[in-house]
Amino acid sequence: MNYLTNDKLTLIGAAGMIGSNMAQTVAMMRLTPNICLYDPFALGLEGVAEEIRHCAFEGLNITFTTDIQEALSGAKFIISAGGAPRKDGMTREDLLRGNSQIAAELGDNIKKYCPDVRHVVIIFNPADITGLVTLIHSGLKPSQVTTLAALDSNRLQSELAKHFGVPQSQVVRCRTYGGHGESMAVFASTTSVDGTPLCSLIGTDRLPLEEWNNIKERVVKGGANIIKLRGRSSFQSPSYVAVEMIAAAMGGTPFTKPAGCYVSEQGFDHVMMAMETRIDQDGVHCLETKGTPEELQALQESAQHLAKMIEQVVEMGIIPPVAKWNTLNPNL
Repeated sequence: MNYLTNDKLTLIGAAGMIGSNMAQTVAMMRLTPNICLYDPFALGLEGVAEEIRHCAFEGLNITFTTDIQEALSGAKFIISAGGAPRKDGMTREDLLRGNSQIAAELGDNIKKYCPDVRHVVIIFNPADITGLVTLIHSGLKPSQVTTLAALDSNRLQSELAKHFGVPQSQVVRCRTYGGHGESMAVFASTTSVDGTPLCSLIGTDRLPLEEWNNIKERVVKGGANIIKLRGRSSFQSPSYVAVEMIAAAMGGTPFTKPAGCYVSEQGFDHVMMAMETRIDQDGVHCLETKGTPEELQALQESAQHLAKMIEQVVEMGIIPPVAKWNTLNPNL
């Protein structure tokens, strides 16, 4: 049976719900037969591996290990969900210190064990910060590290489709930019609903301004709502979107929704956040992000919020001040 590539893909945090869903999705999409599962929780990890084996995917070579050196050695692609999950009442930012330390260790291990890795997707929160910390410590190029952000754009598409009573596929070019958190910038100017620009619908009987504001609020708090509904943080949607991203980097269909990437242009510098991007086998390409003056101002404010979080991580000693990032990563 044909696979997209034979390269080793390592899934970190594989004993969790996100990790196990990623493993099954990768196998179902036939991205690579060489999937390595890593997690320090040995019992759960073996359980995931057994479940995948019981699916009997033809040609699949599933391996698992609690040894990070074994997991990363020879890896060409990595998706990491290996941070602490968000719980009810927590914001993504509440996870800052612990998950930033995990990201720093991951970056150091990438540098030691798989410096030839081609692409890394970081999905544990706060993803804008953990992705940046991983990038700094790994020594990789900015084009090689992305973070989960398109999930927010998908949530906007879902909310609009429900409001207008149309299939999600009829709501196109939904875009949220900036931070993957409370400060994200939700754009309207890019979106059309069944061929009609969304901006022409806002403030009409079809979409009163108050309801549009409510939709934006639900998008921003989409993850928190899943926790309330299911008693645990999102796992199916981040798993699928992350696998779509890594599939693009492996040479599959390019990923053209906003992704978190390192930004040093368009008036932004030294920050990782959602921008208009394209992921393909050459990595992530940061494209021009367009919007109304009000939307672009909201994006600037989101970037400023992230800059303050980065300062906190510097104060924690997890990363050096911006001027010294290139001492850890000459590519920055």
